[in-house]
Amino acid sequence: MQILKILAAFFRLVRWPNLVFIALTQVLFEYCVYRGIYAPVADTQGETRQFVFLLLASVLIASAGYIINDYFDLNIDQVNKPDKVVVNVIISRRWVIFWHMFLSLLGLFFTVSALPIANYWHLVLANFASIILLWFYSTNLKKQLLIGNVLISVLTAWVILVIFFAKYPLSIRSLLLADHNEIRFFRFAVLYASFAFIISLIREVVKDMEDVEGDRKYGCRTMPILWGMNASKVFVAVWIIVLVAVLSVLQVYVIPFGWWHSALYCLLLIILPLLWVLRKLFKAKTPDDFHQLSTVVKLVMFTGILSMIFFRIYFSQ
Repeated sequence: MQILKILAAFFRLVRWPNLVFIALTQVLFEYCVYRGIYAPVADTQGETRQFVFLLLASVLIASAGYIINDYFDLNIDQVNKPDKVVVNVIISRRWVIFWHMFLSLLGLFFTVSALPIANYWHLVLANFASIILLWFYSTNLKKQLLIGNVLISVLTAWVILVIFFAKYPLSIRSLLLADHNEIRFFRFAVLYASFAFIISLIREVVKDMEDVEGDRKYGCRTMPILWGMNASKVFVAVWIIVLVAVLSVLQVYVIPFGWWHSALYCLLLIILPLLWVLRKLFKAKTPDDFHQLSTVVKLVMFTGILSMIFFRIYFSQ
């Protein structure tokens, strides 16, 4: 029973639902967008091995990031969510550090194994930088105004961009000789990475509003503490409006191509929930209110990523 308790605590420590979400995002981007554009040329054993190793690297580095975040957030978590604390309650601090180091190194190993360093050194460097930045985020950056929020949003977008950059060596020649399919793939990568960045930024600020009491007690300088709740709500509202506007324009653009199903999906499961969050945002006052908004935003992130399935359907027609 003790082993099962520790195992359950470990999975809670690494935020396993978030890891599943990261893996699902990369699987859908690889098989629905990339292989939808390039199929059947892209469906090779080498491509599959490369993708699996990059996916493992992303999941392992994210796991290490979640672990070290909880390690340094112990005091704050004891105020904000005392019933969910794992560090030093179920798993000792020493073992937490060990797992952070082990998973980080394993993630770096899979990055190096996935790609030839001579042509893809930038990806190895980027994933190594992700490990370092997640450490500094946990120790200091998350307590600073906007810096931590933007960093996590960039790393969320990187989950998609790492798959894109793994397909092409970083060179001026490859950029100048890009064909139609490469340009299309680039546009989809930018589209989904931008969506991931904005929706993550929205959720990060909403979570700061939810955790404001614990953050204030331990000297954090987050947006709700420095700017106040109303200014933070306006910040979130502006980004929601921007995202809704961009998504609406995109649906107007794709409808002439007969993509009615994807347009309806986007309206019902992405745009309308975002408008609901916008409507509820200025009425939210308690941590439970903000937790509900954060949950809905996370669901929108999930439905947004699932929309990649439509590209596989339309590309195969």
